Amino acid sequence: MSDLLVNDEDGLRTITLNRPAKRNAITMAMYAGLADALAEATENPDIRVVLLTGSGGSFTAGNDLKDMAANPPTGDDAPPLRFLAALHALRPVLVAEVDGPAIGVGTTVLPHCDLAYASARAVFRLPFVDLGLVPEAASTLLLPRLVGARKAAELMLFGEPFDAAEALGMGLLNAVAPDAEALREMVSGRVAALTGKPSAALAATKRLLRDEQAGTVSERLELDRKVFQSLLRGVKPPDAHP
Repeated sequence: MSDLLVNDEDGLRTITLNRPAKRNAITMAMYAGLADALAEATENPDIRVVLLTGSGGSFTAGNDLKDMAANPPTGDDAPPLRFLAALHALRPVLVAEVDGPAIGVGTTVLPHCDLAYASARAVFRLPFVDLGLVPEAASTLLLPRLVGARKAAELMLFGEPFDAAEALGMGLLNAVAPDAEALREMVSGRVAALTGKPSAALAATKRLLRDEQAGTVSERLELDRKVFQSLLRGVKPPDAHP
């Protein structure tokens, strides 16, 4: 059985962390697979949305530290770094479906997601300082933007667990479902709505939301104009109505 499942259907690529006996702790091989799956989704024009989820009642327990010690991620092409680069460059809309533990990278990946949903039993934690490390995935930059500098410092410095209700309240999640089944139904509906939308418009809107170069209102107005006009050339006018 593969530790990473990838399935494409109707414009959706679902990537499932599938190591339930280890609460989906991520190995170097899984990072390599994740990097490839994300890069392929960016290159495939038929993929509008990528859904990241976990099996067996866990999102992920974070890095498999035993595997990481045996296969240290050294070099610019190390699997975790390739994964983060592919994550940052991802063209399709990225949706997280979080059920159960979301530890370490299970939390730091969420600011990279365009939308994030969780079950009420989801638990989040950033244990990096306790492990003698620093948070990865540019989370020291991205998390404060989502939850505020003071809250991000508290979460990262203390490394204490927090629940889905708190994650929702601080803006890390879009919504919380009461249980795993309700979560799947909610995410399925949200994803179906997204995959039914024009691919180019979805990708361009995501790109504008993520753009860090046009920092002033006037710069953003100019960027909006360029992207809007480029898309407009491909838009068919609606049928006239009497």
